[in-house]
Amino acid sequence: MANDPSASELSISLQGQLLLASPGLRDGTFDRSVIILAEHSALKGAFGMIINHRTDATVGDLLPDNELASLHKLPVHHGGPVATDELTFSSFTWNDTTGLGYIPRISAKVAATLVKKPDHIVQAIIGHSAWTAGQLENELLGNTWITAKPTKAILTHPNDISLWNELLKNISPYHHLLSQAPPNPFLN
Repeated sequence: MANDPSASELSISLQGQLLLASPGLRDGTFDRSVIILAEHSALKGAFGMIINHRTDATVGDLLPDNELASLHKLPVHHGGPVATDELTFSSFTWNDTTGLGYIPRISAKVAATLVKKPDHIVQAIIGHSAWTAGQLENELLGNTWITAKPTKAILTHPNDISLWNELLKNISPYHHLLSQAPPNPFLN
């Protein structure tokens, strides 16, 4: 078993890492997506959320409860095609020593408290993205996704479609060129 390459591949976890959609992935849902993986195991599958696709809604449109007033103006993001009827909240912090602190699911009451703290970014997300066992690994082998470590840009750059470009261009010179690809190269 120790010499079996598939066994060593199965031990790699991308939990807490980012998936950036390949420029060729133009399916609508994942086009220029940045996904943070909350869970990943080749044996169990993966779960994550798109963090850079804003919807036109705010939390106040969905939860007008006065107890959650501090969240009312928070934009709602489209986290993926699974469970699109579920609104969740995530918390992001940055530490220069340890990097990104990420809690994928917090309650609305905790989010209402954390959104007031300058060192926390709270994001409201409808839906999520999920992969069955081995599915993400196959997509990675097919170059559907580019993996990246989270950077402080997640907290300092607007979490909109431009985040994909910002993160991609800083991976390498090759990726910088990819980030410059037009949305539809056939229109050039």
